[in-house]
Amino acid sequence: MKFALHIRALAQVLFIVALPVAAVHADTTIFAAASLRGTLDDIAALSRTPVTLSYAGSGTIARQIAIGAPADAVILAHPRWMNWLENRSAVLAGSRRIVASNSLVLIGPNGASPLTAPAEITKRLDQGRLAIGQRDSVPAGIYAQSWLETADVWDRVVDQLAEVGNVRLALALVARSETPLGVVYRSDALADSRVDVVYDVPETAHDPITYPAAAITESGRAFLTILSSPEAITIFQNNGFAILEASQ
Repeated sequence: MKFALHIRALAQVLFIVALPVAAVHADTTIFAAASLRGTLDDIAALSRTPVTLSYAGSGTIARQIAIGAPADAVILAHPRWMNWLENRSAVLAGSRRIVASNSLVLIGPNGASPLTAPAEITKRLDQGRLAIGQRDSVPAGIYAQSWLETADVWDRVVDQLAEVGNVRLALALVARSETPLGVVYRSDALADSRVDVVYDVPETAHDPITYPAAAITESGRAFLTILSSPEAITIFQNNGFAILEASQ
């Protein structure tokens, strides 16, 4: 009987000792838009606790979160998908914030000559394809369609699109010279030396490109505070992102 009591007491002590250790080593899981790859890795390194990052297209991420994927926070590349998650009460109320902004560029393989106007896209494509994110789910594709419609060239390129599941795949197609042109974010173009910017898309030609973030758990809320730290802001800016004044 005494032996059993000793074992029970020992088990209780071990349980109590183990609690803070488990809390220290618990990972915070962040689901993030593919265009944040690299940049967010550097920012996550600022955390004092382990952070696991999972990247994909914003539409894919939002649908995963909505069905209960185990994430602590989510960072998307378009407010449309964050609105969708908020309407389903899939994120913590009041935790949403904009952490960065971006701009859109047209890229070609390294050494490609600049274009002076969007009307030149069809000639540059010839029989090739224009790499963009999927129009129905990938923010970069949504913004690209808006720009091309504003530039009055959408109808001429729609049959030559190479639509992919996230913006980094569009970047890869151009980097490997599998397509002559692609529409990506400026931060993506800076991330790969195998591509050159051939046209800067006017920011007035589409909705503002912002990155809304929201917490799903309290652990995620804690991570979001890191994103607005001076160190994180510097990392964002060094990788081609901009920080809105209200976010600082």
